[in-house]
Amino acid sequence: MNGPRVIVGVSGGVDSSVAALQLVQQGERVAGLFMQNWADDGSGDCRAEDDRRDAVAVCGRLGIPFHFRDFSSEYWQGVFEHFLAEYAAGRTPNPDVLCNREVKFKHFLDAARELGAEKIATGHYARVASTQGRWQLLRGVDRSKDQSYFLHQLGQSQLSATLFPIGDLQKADLRRIAREAGLQTHDKKDSTGICFIGERDFREFLGRYLPARRGEMRAVGVDDPQGEVIGEHPGVFYFTLGQREGLQIGGVRGRPQAPWYVVGKDVASNVLYVDQDTHSPYLHSTQTWTEAAHWIAGSPPAGTFECTAQTRYRQADEACAVSVRDDGSVAVRFARPQRAVTPGQSLVLYDGEVCLGGAVIARTDAPLEQKLAEQAA
Repeated sequence: MNGPRVIVGVSGGVDSSVAALQLVQQGERVAGLFMQNWADDGSGDCRAEDDRRDAVAVCGRLGIPFHFRDFSSEYWQGVFEHFLAEYAAGRTPNPDVLCNREVKFKHFLDAARELGAEKIATGHYARVASTQGRWQLLRGVDRSKDQSYFLHQLGQSQLSATLFPIGDLQKADLRRIAREAGLQTHDKKDSTGICFIGERDFREFLGRYLPARRGEMRAVGVDDPQGEVIGEHPGVFYFTLGQREGLQIGGVRGRPQAPWYVVGKDVASNVLYVDQDTHSPYLHSTQTWTEAAHWIAGSPPAGTFECTAQTRYRQADEACAVSVRDDGSVAVRFARPQRAVTPGQSLVLYDGEVCLGGAVIARTDAPLEQKLAEQAA
């Protein structure tokens, strides 16, 4: 056979560049495939063409074939429409999780198989292992870069066909390897934030799709969950729990000159609640309930069990007890109170280095969230 055995998702960044390099050095038959997941919207902020040129250059340097696929319509239907619906509902979604499940490990995998490949590879900081006939998703060795959180929706069929060539590397070593190999992406800045927003203003971007509706901003106190009106907000869906930036609250009579934090959102009444205490009781919860969970092994380890969890990317492990409910969702009780656990984000569960799976956070027992839920009921 002369065709590629492995198709690498080349993004034009240093991580995928070294992933391709590692496979070439291992003697694999490799080709690169660049995915365009967002159509240029004419704003001038889309870097896809620059990234594509870098991906072509890397493939040329490595002497491997280059392929291109446009998945922008699939991304719109499978990721972006959900992203907008979640923000409109006042939740904070994580599009990277959906992108991995719906595009990178679905449409990309299908495209690779159409090209005759047996496996795909990406530049994620994660690892795959096989134990007793089951595939496991493991954390990346560089814990500061570990991306298993974003991959927790993968299952046995995807993991059996996936390689993570840089999962054993530290980021500093990876850039050195890229530089020594003459890859032009060796000093390229890591992409941050949501891919389709890029460097542009988030509020301006979201306002193109969700019309802004101004409403009351209320300052709550320890014994005053109703709060007093201290100003206006431009739209509750622009904000997330724990957020400090962008509130634009000036001096408030009778209040100290201290930062304000978002502690609650009432979408139905279009009210944003804020507090000046970074340790505000309204931001803390000990119990979390989710939507239906996804288990990488195909089923949970038990009906009730203890493990660790992350409710956001790069969070330190938090000990918790998990109960699997009859509808497939989970109820989680943390060993200590958690700050700003946010509906719409992902709760991801771990047993040491092994990612067990996870689910979208539906609600918590944070006091203000519970009060608003009771009012809406």
